[in-house]
Amino acid sequence: MKKIKSILVTLPILLLSCAGDDVEKYIPPTPITPIDPVEEVVYHKRAKEIFDLINQYYQVKDGSTKGFYNENYPKGTGDNSASYLWAYDGLVSGAATLYALGYDVNYKSLVDGFSAYYRASGQVAVGGYGSSTNGTSGNGTRFYDDNSIVGIDLVEAYNLTKDQKYLALAKQVVEFLKTGEDNTFSGGLWWNESQKNIAGVSDSNKPTCANGFAALFLLNYYAVCPQVEKADVLAFARRLYRWVLVNLRDPNDGCYWNDKQVDGSVNQTKWAYNTGAMISNGVRLYKITGEQSYLDNAITSSEGAYSYFVRPNKGLPLAYPDHDPWFTTKLIRAFIDVEPYYKNAESYIKTFIGFLDNAYEKARLSNGLFYEDWTGSTPKRTEQLLMQDAALESLGIIALYKGETLKK
Repeated sequence: MKKIKSILVTLPILLLSCAGDDVEKYIPPTPITPIDPVEEVVYHKRAKEIFDLINQYYQVKDGSTKGFYNENYPKGTGDNSASYLWAYDGLVSGAATLYALGYDVNYKSLVDGFSAYYRASGQVAVGGYGSSTNGTSGNGTRFYDDNSIVGIDLVEAYNLTKDQKYLALAKQVVEFLKTGEDNTFSGGLWWNESQKNIAGVSDSNKPTCANGFAALFLLNYYAVCPQVEKADVLAFARRLYRWVLVNLRDPNDGCYWNDKQVDGSVNQTKWAYNTGAMISNGVRLYKITGEQSYLDNAITSSEGAYSYFVRPNKGLPLAYPDHDPWFTTKLIRAFIDVEPYYKNAESYIKTFIGFLDNAYEKARLSNGLFYEDWTGSTPKRTEQLLMQDAALESLGIIALYKGETLKK
């Protein structure tokens, strides 16, 4: 592989306290415009390379789930006959970027594969997507965040193909999401339909992921849904956005905590994708309503997310988290959304591009599959489809961001 010249960034400053007690205070790094690589990188080619590797190593070749994908490579002893919905959805999201770039990747068939995860009913008598499949029907728990992310992909499929069936399927997701909202804590969605308001169960919670991605799906759907639906869809999205803003936003940096538990306590873990979803929601709500507060919140959260999630790490001057790259991908999508209104986001994206370049060069196995840790330090969780999905989608969105075409 050709080596790419490293992107230059500023180092963080460590200041000693004036009291002379040797206590160091961390000052978040100030982004600058990095130097472009000496050799041009064509990101869509790298994205297609990873897509082909996914098909080579993960696609099921026979049996009841033929054409679907394994959760791990090599397939684990306890694995299902096909991947969980989350990993399959990640693949569809990545394939959408390649389709938008002009590649023939059997995109519509991949989107149509969601139907094998669909369940007509569960704890509630409304259709929704289960967490697993036997190849023909959905099984497992129906999560509200999973269904929202599928909904986002269905709207994207409609936008890319103009096939009305995807719009109809997206409307079904709206109806399922309505079953997750109740008046506990004055609103908001539960994480899944099976664990609502159960004392002493940590998974029984109202999380940012369910509410933030539901709002994002609804706002995407709002842009294309029939006029008669628009008022209700927008009102639903605004309710969910407001609930997360009030209940799960850290006022100190604008990032978002993970969830609110049944006892009212807040799990203050922060994940990149949660803040990313809320940034994207703020941008969309500003564009729809013209209300400045939505954009202000998105910009504040962008600043906070960069300061919180980007650090020197394992020899890299600045690095995004060395774990869960799919989460980081959603934050980068948010930075792309906010960039037209907040120019510092351009530097945030360029820092990520340098991190992605490092991952391609130094965080892969000899067969081309990506590590979870994009610093390249530890080859862990390389077996998971979701890790490859994250690389595929990241390369694809950067290709689109750069305006690449297949002619390059």
